[in-house]
Amino acid sequence: METTSAKILVVDDDVHIANLISRFLRQKKYQIESANDGQTAIEIFKKFQPDLVILDINLPDTLGYNLCAEMQKNSDVFILMLTSRTDLEDKKKGFLTGADDYLTKPFDLEELEFRVQAILRRRRNIPVRQAKSEVLDFGQLSINPVTREVIVRGESVVLTALEFDLLYFLASNPNRVWTREELVAQVWQSTPMGDNRVVDVHIGQIRRKIEEDPSRPKFITTIRGVGYKFDYPKKQEDNTSAG
Repeated sequence: METTSAKILVVDDDVHIANLISRFLRQKKYQIESANDGQTAIEIFKKFQPDLVILDINLPDTLGYNLCAEMQKNSDVFILMLTSRTDLEDKKKGFLTGADDYLTKPFDLEELEFRVQAILRRRRNIPVRQAKSEVLDFGQLSINPVTREVIVRGESVVLTALEFDLLYFLASNPNRVWTREELVAQVWQSTPMGDNRVVDVHIGQIRRKIEEDPSRPKFITTIRGVGYKFDYPKKQEDNTSAG
């Protein structure tokens, strides 16, 4: 499937901006639907099943953060936040609720297209690697790359698309330390909002979902001053040998 055949839902309370983005992306051969409030967005989302949602934060009936979390409950849709909010805490909140990227207004349409392409490339490339892979099983944690399902201590855990991609990448390359820059290059394929600290935000979210004690992680450990490592398999082997 070509990237430009992807389905994109544009959600913005400003009708002019929503129409501007929609016209521009249609010219680039994307399939486009749009909405100007949260309720309409959810209705279209369920029917349209987009690959990507370009989502404003300030909507007349809800906040984009709430929509982002709701849309990602039962789908692996990608979310690009597009908003006039420039505060770092607003950006952090967007990523914590599942956003894959964040673009502030005023914005350039060409930059918007670049970010859309970067997100959709990740969607196209990662399944190619996964297709040849088996379920990763680490005892209390199993990761299925085909169904994109994560089981932790016998319970299914819901991860956002980006959280799954990041966890799967780390678990597929255990016992190696990855810098934040390397993780951005491998998983994001473009630097989100020019700040590699977004890696820390997503690692924190993953830990809260898969670790018994997120403050003392067993699966994804921090290598101070360098980056992160998935080292549980090594520990598991050491424990087996000791027994």
